[in-house]
Amino acid sequence: MAKSKLLDDEVLEKPFNKNTFLRIAGYLKPHIKAIALILTLIGITSVIGLLNPYLMKQSIDNYISRGDIKGLTVLVLVFLTLNIISMICSRYRISIMSKVAKNILYQIRQDLFSHLQELSIDFFESRPIGKILSRVIGDVNSLNDVIINTITSIVPDSITLIAIIIILFKLHARLAIIGLIILPFLAVSLFTIQVVSRKRWQQVRKKFSTANAYIHETFAGAKVVKAFVMEDDTCNTFLDLSKDIRRVWLNAIRINNALWPVIDASWGISMALVYWYGIKLLNTGGITIGLLVAFTGYIGMLWQPIINLSNFYNSLISAMAGAERIFEIMDIKPAIIEKPDAVEISEIKGEVEFRNVTFSYDKERDVLKNVSFKVEPGETIALVGPTGAGKTTIINLIARFYDATEGKVLIDGRDIRDIKLKSLRSKMGIMLQDTYLFNGTIADNIRYGKLDATMDEIVNAAKLVGAHDFIINMEKGYDTEIKEMGNRLSVGQRQLIALARTIIADPHILILDEATSSIDTHTEIMLQKALEKVMENRTSFVIAHRLSTIRNADRIFVVDDGRIIEMGSHSELINLKGLYYNLYKSQHEAMEKIS
Repeated sequence: MAKSKLLDDEVLEKPFNKNTFLRIAGYLKPHIKAIALILTLIGITSVIGLLNPYLMKQSIDNYISRGDIKGLTVLVLVFLTLNIISMICSRYRISIMSKVAKNILYQIRQDLFSHLQELSIDFFESRPIGKILSRVIGDVNSLNDVIINTITSIVPDSITLIAIIIILFKLHARLAIIGLIILPFLAVSLFTIQVVSRKRWQQVRKKFSTANAYIHETFAGAKVVKAFVMEDDTCNTFLDLSKDIRRVWLNAIRINNALWPVIDASWGISMALVYWYGIKLLNTGGITIGLLVAFTGYIGMLWQPIINLSNFYNSLISAMAGAERIFEIMDIKPAIIEKPDAVEISEIKGEVEFRNVTFSYDKERDVLKNVSFKVEPGETIALVGPTGAGKTTIINLIARFYDATEGKVLIDGRDIRDIKLKSLRSKMGIMLQDTYLFNGTIADNIRYGKLDATMDEIVNAAKLVGAHDFIINMEKGYDTEIKEMGNRLSVGQRQLIALARTIIADPHILILDEATSSIDTHTEIMLQKALEKVMENRTSFVIAHRLSTIRNADRIFVVDDGRIIEMGSHSELINLKGLYYNLYKSQHEAMEKIS
């Protein structure tokens, strides 16, 4: 990925709207009973918290001032009992809330991952894998505090804040006005800080996303980096990304840190005003010492809900950018949409037809132009032609990785858009040009083509494609672990394992895209004999770079500039002396020079 492209990452999200928050809150519904219990426990602890200053007032005015030790002792025991209950409730509430939060995160991540599985190939081809990974892991994890604080802060702290204000006015209205006069200034300050803070946390999120994409890309292409001696350039690019992260992170932290001085200053001013006016009232007999102590206690309690709500909003704004990106992906509709009345197909003959098919990836340049052909069941078709001619696009349309822009693709006379996707692809064995192996054993990778395959079936598939001999010579044979795309295997070995995976599925339609491109000549000859057996009674499409490997195909389609310009058997096309003849002659002469 070019440095300029890396640094020019996603546009900032739109300002926060309640719909995103409501969608997160929607995940709370299945846990309504647990949440009700949590809110009950919070209610108990909140009520006890609100009682504490009042008990202090009672102890001073009714017991300490009169020297009533017995009454004070009873009140102290009540105070201790209530706060022990509050502590137990808090501990139990935290335990339940943690479990609920983890279950909600699990469901969001599962929904996101499941939705990603439904998206079409174009989605993955247009985005770096690292950024998709950032959504599934980082952005989902960022919602943890929001989910917890939604329940534990926003509702109870809002109620507590209102309750404290009401109590203050009940205790003494004029003193309450003096103590709360600073609140409008605090509200305006907090709102301003929060608006700026959200924008800065969005920048942090997108910078982390870009860095994740670059790290994934760099490690995946480690051999290329080293082969071109690009380690220093790679480090410099990562340094630029790290500096960007540090810059936007510090900007976000600076605005976040502005909250505390504002809140502390507001609290200090409020307390000073309460003491100043409260002492005047004490001197005139307007209030008691116990009421003033209780009043200052409630004023002290007033700031905790404000701090909690501010923290909640901070965690909310730092997570909203991630939440918006999660739901942005979940709102993306697959480009390949299954019709509501699409049907299952149990058996197919394997007849494939393209009827006036035109296709474009970008809606600007047609890759296929009015292509028509019909393939009979059991026929082997080879697709040849220059790079970029449209060969791979033809098989992409057969597998319905993309839909034709115009025209129809039919199997057994039925438009493939009328067939359920899983049903359609389950009848196909597809080996793509880019061989991909998963982490796991060799046996697991072959079994991926048929999950219920027995060990005998796995071995037979490996033998059929010529992979058995090198597999049994590995340290653990078929139980040898394949790491990160099989980098310890040769390219040819990876192709053979991928081919065995395709064969074991026993497909009705076989699609091989450069299946033998990285296999040595000796193995290729053996594999060609095996493929001839495999292709018997199967409709097969073979894209081959080496024209010598497709001489026995029933028909050869020569594709050039999005059109099939020649069609026939090997001998027919040689006699035609067109593009196929020139390609074959060039390869034949090149091989003679090498030999």
